[in-house]
Amino acid sequence: STSRRQRQMCKETGEVLEKIDALLAAAGSDKQHILSAQIWLKNIERDFAAFNEVWVQWMPEGYSPARAAVQAEMARPEILVEIMLTAVKA
Repeated sequence: STSRRQRQMCKETGEVLEKIDALLAAAGSDKQHILSAQIWLKNIERDFAAFNEVWVQWMPEGYSPARAAVQAEMARPEILVEIMLTAVKA
């Protein structure tokens, strides 16, 4: 169902963003130092709104790095979202 898929998308996006937080911290950076983001969604029409809701809550207020989101075939069929960032040290 749609709501089940939206919940799954929000959950997976949150998990990816938690990993990003850890990777940024390990590299001496944080969300405020993201320069750009590339986002791949399995189904952009169905999943972008749920993804974007989690992304907006995760980003600090006043920060909006350049980003591009596209639909893509994923390496594993169960993956709904992948994110690649460019950031500078804090």
